[in-house]
Amino acid sequence: MQYFTPANIVTYLIVINLVAFAAFGIDKARAEDGARRISERDLLFFAVIGGVPGAFAGRALFRHKTRKQPFSSQLYFVASAQLVLAVFCAVLWL
Repeated sequence: MQYFTPANIVTYLIVINLVAFAAFGIDKARAEDGARRISERDLLFFAVIGGVPGAFAGRALFRHKTRKQPFSSQLYFVASAQLVLAVFCAVLWL
């Protein structure tokens, strides 16, 4: 439990969101170049493990995967599930 300090959690969230953001940018660049892409599964995985804000920011800035279904629905589902979980945890700690 000594690893779950507030500073470590904040650091982790910053790093995973930067990774998710960068992954959307890299995938967009690869798509334009016709190069090997980052899988949608991997992009969603970065969101699932805490990178939802970075994923949405990268998606908006790079205008990447904005109309792609079912990817968009899955990303919104991940974000909704994390919001529900965060509210649940906040209620438990109060």
